[in-house]
Amino acid sequence: MMRTATYLIDPHSGLVEGVRQVPSPNFNERPAGTTIDTLVIHGISLPPGQFGGQAVEQLFTNCLDCRAHPAFAELEGVKVSAHLFVRRDGEVVQFVPLTRRAWHAGQSQFDGRENCNDFSIGIELEGCDTVGYEPVQYQRLVALTRAIQQCFPAITPERIVGHCHIAPDRKTDPGPAFAWEYYRRLLAEEATER
Repeated sequence: MMRTATYLIDPHSGLVEGVRQVPSPNFNERPAGTTIDTLVIHGISLPPGQFGGQAVEQLFTNCLDCRAHPAFAELEGVKVSAHLFVRRDGEVVQFVPLTRRAWHAGQSQFDGRENCNDFSIGIELEGCDTVGYEPVQYQRLVALTRAIQQCFPAITPERIVGHCHIAPDRKTDPGPAFAWEYYRRLLAEEATER
C-alpha cells in the first residue's frame, strides 16, 4: 500500500496540524460529558456533480451567493458545516475543531441515539453518489481516520458510518460511488503497518 500522509491532532484545541484552516461560524459546544465515538463520512459537491471551486467552503462559512446557480436556491439561509473537507486533489480543509459540535448530520440517529452531531466527527469528501472518489481522497481519509481514532479511541471501525446510515430517509451520501470495502481494507492495512 502507498504510505499515506500522517496527521497530528491537538487534543485540546481539536485542530489538525498541517491542514488549511477555514473557520466556520456554524458550530456549538457538545453536550457536557459527551464521548466522541462516531465518525460520519459524507459526500458533497456544489453545484451537484461539479468539482473544484469555492462553493463548498462558501456554504460552510455562510458566504455562498445562493443566486449564483439555480441549485443553490434551496440553500438560502441554511447553516451547515463539517469538521473536515477532503477535496478531489487531496487538500484537507478544517472548518470546525474536532472537539466542537459541527452541524453536519442534521436529523439523524445511530446506535439508538438521536442527534449524531452531539457525539460524532463529520468528514466531507468532494464528490457525488455517481462518480468515483479519487485515490488520493481515500489516502487522506485513511490518514485522517487513523489520527482521529488515536485522539478519540472510542471511534472503533464499527462506528465509522456514512451519512446514508444515520439519516437513510433523507441522505444517500457518500453514495454508491464510495468504495467502503476498499476504504476499510486500506484502514486495516494502515493499522498493521504502525
